[in-house]
Amino acid sequence: MSRTRNARLFREMESNPSPVTGKYPERKRSYTIQSVVRAVEVLNAFSSTSEVLDLRIVAGRVHLNKGTTFRLLETLVETGLLERAGKQGYRSSIQTTRATRFRLGYASQSNLLPFTSAVTDGLITAASAANIELLILNNKFSARTALQNADNFVSENVDLVIDSQININVAAQIAAKFSDARIPYIALDIPHPGAVYFGADNYKAGRMAGRHLARWTMKHWKGNAEQVILLGVDAAGPLLNARLTGMVDGIGELLPNASGIPNQHYDTKGGQFEATLDLVRKHLRRRKTGRVLVGAVNDTAAMAALQAFREVGLEKECAIAGRMAASSPGRR
Repeated sequence: MSRTRNARLFREMESNPSPVTGKYPERKRSYTIQSVVRAVEVLNAFSSTSEVLDLRIVAGRVHLNKGTTFRLLETLVETGLLERAGKQGYRSSIQTTRATRFRLGYASQSNLLPFTSAVTDGLITAASAANIELLILNNKFSARTALQNADNFVSENVDLVIDSQININVAAQIAAKFSDARIPYIALDIPHPGAVYFGADNYKAGRMAGRHLARWTMKHWKGNAEQVILLGVDAAGPLLNARLTGMVDGIGELLPNASGIPNQHYDTKGGQFEATLDLVRKHLRRRKTGRVLVGAVNDTAAMAALQAFREVGLEKECAIAGRMAASSPGRR
């Protein structure tokens, strides 16, 4: 059979339906230009004309290496579809049609705590890299504000909530709001009913800190402490203050006379620095005792206690532990 006849028969097979299925054969389309596809993906990495992204974030969103992404970005800048923003940023000059992004609501405990600030900064960076819209509110250590923020997240119809609030008395109400709206949520630091809990084993963390305090006392004070001050957050309930219970137990495991050491518990109103500083100042004015062990619910309260001791010249008469970090006289 000649080559010409073979070619003619092949064309006929392509143009005629199958005698078995009655369907025409599918033709593989090969018109797609991959470089154009990648350029469009880069454009779609920008959610709006106001969003500024750097090379690293764009490369992560389109799953290309930085070299390829950089060349695409610069090409799109030259063609006017992107523009440079600052030294390393890029901004879209056009509004592309895209699928709706995931929307995540985050209610921070307060902007006064270093831990909360670190969590907020981390979420902003992660959300930007993943092209997720992040709605941030502040609970301000307030039960009423936390409830209002929960209502706001429900009205905004976010896809997920990360809630960091310490008032155990409204935890069930907040949980019910999200449950009724069928919004999954993560409880940060303080467990909430029905939420995925992201936080520490509070008792275990406190017990480790208590053992550290006891060992330090055995080494420097020959095991002779005269007083224990416990700085808690009563609004959070027993779950957070389990850190203090763990500290007491940890001290008791290693100090033979621990049961006879008087202790004083104070509520720090959320572990805030100024509130804790005022409490410890008042305590020291009433009773300037020596060899004091201080167990704090967080590091902010621990630092406030240390400052109070320093102000009255009793820095060498205290050993302080906050969460899983500890302070000994003269150093943090």
